Amino acid sequence: MKQTLQLTLPPEIALDEPAFRQHILADLRLPPEATVRKLRQSIDARSRQIKVNVQAEVFVGEVPPPVIQYQRQYPDVSHRPQAIIVGCGPAGMFAAVRLIELGVKPILIERGKDVRSRRRDLAAINKDHVVHPDSNYCFGEGGAGTYSDGKLYTRSSKRGDIRRILEIFVAHGASEQILVDAHPHIGTNKLPQIVAAMRQSILDAGGEIHFETRVSDFIIQDNEIKGVVTADGREFTGEGVILATGHSARDIFELLQQKGVLIEPKAFAMGVRIEHPQAVIDRAQYHCRTDRGPYLPAASYSLVTQTHHQGTQRGVFSFCMCPGGFIVPAATAPGELVVNGMSPSRRDSRFANSGLVVAITDEDLKPYRAFGVLAGLQLQKEVEQRACQLAGGGQTAPAQRVADFVHKKISPQLPETSYQPGLLSADMYEVLPGHLAYPLRDGLRDFGRKINGYLSNDAQLIGIESRTSSPVRIPRDRESCEHPVLKRLFPCGEGAGYAGGIMSAAMDGERCAEQLVKHCVQKAF
Repeated sequence: MKQTLQLTLPPEIALDEPAFRQHILADLRLPPEATVRKLRQSIDARSRQIKVNVQAEVFVGEVPPPVIQYQRQYPDVSHRPQAIIVGCGPAGMFAAVRLIELGVKPILIERGKDVRSRRRDLAAINKDHVVHPDSNYCFGEGGAGTYSDGKLYTRSSKRGDIRRILEIFVAHGASEQILVDAHPHIGTNKLPQIVAAMRQSILDAGGEIHFETRVSDFIIQDNEIKGVVTADGREFTGEGVILATGHSARDIFELLQQKGVLIEPKAFAMGVRIEHPQAVIDRAQYHCRTDRGPYLPAASYSLVTQTHHQGTQRGVFSFCMCPGGFIVPAATAPGELVVNGMSPSRRDSRFANSGLVVAITDEDLKPYRAFGVLAGLQLQKEVEQRACQLAGGGQTAPAQRVADFVHKKISPQLPETSYQPGLLSADMYEVLPGHLAYPLRDGLRDFGRKINGYLSNDAQLIGIESRTSSPVRIPRDRESCEHPVLKRLFPCGEGAGYAGGIMSAAMDGERCAEQLVKHCVQKAF
């Protein structure tokens, strides 16, 4: 017998697995050998009486089906037609796995190092302020997603099968809990092992992965891309090229412009990271006077508002909120300063951080018209380089207490931080252009009315959060995913402007792989 349940329970029952099982068995008067399995759970903290909505299924007298249907059983593609994938982030890796399933050999080309070797370069950024331009928090196996919060939720359900992506993660070592939580995440401490397992699947099936190999040119004939040339002079050719380089591969955008390949500007946002003690966010979101207790996870938030400054309306919003997380240096070249956020799987840091960013308008880009479609990229560069110079030229980040920033006061001292390279008290009105600083100030005032304690000197702004998304879109056909001019090129993922996180990038990678096979491989054979 199978029974499906819809329940609303207090956290101490719903989020304690032994207590939850005991509650179900007692409430339904089931035998102890019954199988109780959660399907979905979400926390409802809108009122002071916090509840957890749970969907579960119970099996009595029958063997339940497997939790996941996906199996790591791939064909040998070592002698099959091959396709090139540039970039080994979520989009590139999931594109490779999908190509293998469809009988095509993927050749993955990644400028950075494998996930284990990459750690030494991350340590050098944090401890010695040395940025390796090809191996950092953005570049390397797994892309920026490997060292991130590992959020696995997306609004892009129309682009692909979310459950399938989650099951592939589970098949490669992720916890089955990601299939249950309404807002699942893996955590930066668990992602490297999963990324390495996916790499092994690709290699075992006959695919190739070339690390520390940077693409420097494209092989183009008769408006078709035949392959790529790497910085060490090698050529890789295939039936098509999936370009999944991420939003920070500026040299690829510049190469596309130099080669006359059609690209276009895209809307993006820039700002800072805001860091609070996690307890401040917990108290505000869970309506508790002290700590959140042993059952509730670190609280998160999502904020958005519209501001008006000098006749211009702008969106200001939180981005990539990391409860119980850390702020990390995410620059991809010496002389620039970029920050991002990540969380471990337990989200047990004492700090909460989030991007707090302002939409960029066409007016902001007028001084950069000479750069054409790369105007937004140039704005990013200038702001990042200015922040780096003002903070001493390394990875020490400029910072200011939130209330001080709103009231235009210099912070004589800064609170503790999770940012390892260290902070320097600064006037963020000097660090940020006015079209970012003043809307940010007005946004903070509004957010302070929405979350108690948000606008206080217990929190601080840390700059610069400038890589929220790509300032460039590489156009493609809506159905075939193929570039409208350069045939057999499939722009993919965040760098091409078609994703905004691990899940949407993974789904986009799969979709591009399917379209490449449909339009290039099947036609050729």
